[in-house]
Amino acid sequence: MSFPQIKLPARPLSLKRGVISVPAAYYFSIPVLLVITVVLLVAEGPGVLRDYQISRDPLEIESGDINGSCKTRKAIFTNCEAELSYDHGGVSYKKDVEVMFVDFHTGDYETGLVISAKNPELATISLGLDMLWNRIITLGVFVALLGFGCFALLLTLIRTLRARLRLRHPAPLTVIPVALTAVAEKRSRLFVTYADTVREGKTKRQSFTYLERGRIPVVVGHTGKHDVALAVWHDETPLPVLLDDQLERIDLSEQERAEALASLEPVLANRGQEGVSAPGAAVTKAPSLARRLAMFVAIVAFIVVATLGYWLWYVTSAPSQFNSPGMDLNNMMPAALNEWGCARLQERFADGPAPFGCAGNDFRSWK
Repeated sequence: MSFPQIKLPARPLSLKRGVISVPAAYYFSIPVLLVITVVLLVAEGPGVLRDYQISRDPLEIESGDINGSCKTRKAIFTNCEAELSYDHGGVSYKKDVEVMFVDFHTGDYETGLVISAKNPELATISLGLDMLWNRIITLGVFVALLGFGCFALLLTLIRTLRARLRLRHPAPLTVIPVALTAVAEKRSRLFVTYADTVREGKTKRQSFTYLERGRIPVVVGHTGKHDVALAVWHDETPLPVLLDDQLERIDLSEQERAEALASLEPVLANRGQEGVSAPGAAVTKAPSLARRLAMFVAIVAFIVVATLGYWLWYVTSAPSQFNSPGMDLNNMMPAALNEWGCARLQERFADGPAPFGCAGNDFRSWK
């Protein structure tokens, strides 16, 4: 499909201010995500580091006291808080411990008091050590996701502000096609999200704009998923500018605007013959309820199959019984499957201590 070229003057042209917008959410989302990331690191990082140090030389205290509880939120996020009291080397210690991890466990947890043999001031609950890799992975995933989201929003914001700054200077304009990925009406104006994904030299960057009241995009075609509209590329900016149907966003004389609109008339007149939707009709439709339900079922089925597959690998083939995700999965299995899994693990690791989910009351022997 060929895209039309609007007859624009060869001289440098200016564009109106505000033709590239920034969603208001970007301004407050970045500091919010940053604060959440810092709070998460400050709240969980020291505890994970402490338990990692203890895990290198653990010593279980049989006579210690543990007073605390665990709470599960959103079905899988478990947070345990405990007050520890113990004596070691003639010195009494009191410590507050908090542990957060992801688990599908139901019912109560059993745990003991463990300290570092080299540094008895470092104390935790054995549950925290059993879930150490679970906690490290959970913290790492959350920090990575929050950090990536903050970086992506900041990068988009900087790119947009830089583009708006450079658009103030006249420059040659090149007409390019862009994909309209979303169109929504807000306060009698169209808020359009579009992406440079159609032309050969595409950047795949996404942009946002509010079209002036009464104006609509110049839709000239259709890709497999989205309508295609015309935009102009300002030589000094990293983002294209979406055009409106009257080309009012470009600083033109009346005669120049009339000539430019005349060059578009044949294309717009043939839209109906080519099956292209009318300007302004390029609104992305949400998937049907049946399709969304099918996607949900497929995702759930994939998670279930992947979970069972990993559990089977753990109990039958894992090189060690102390595989944190495997222990968690085996522990959350129904009693019959848990017993079968523990029997398979005991067949291979009977000479070693039992892992979490297969251990008896002493946290070492096989149940």
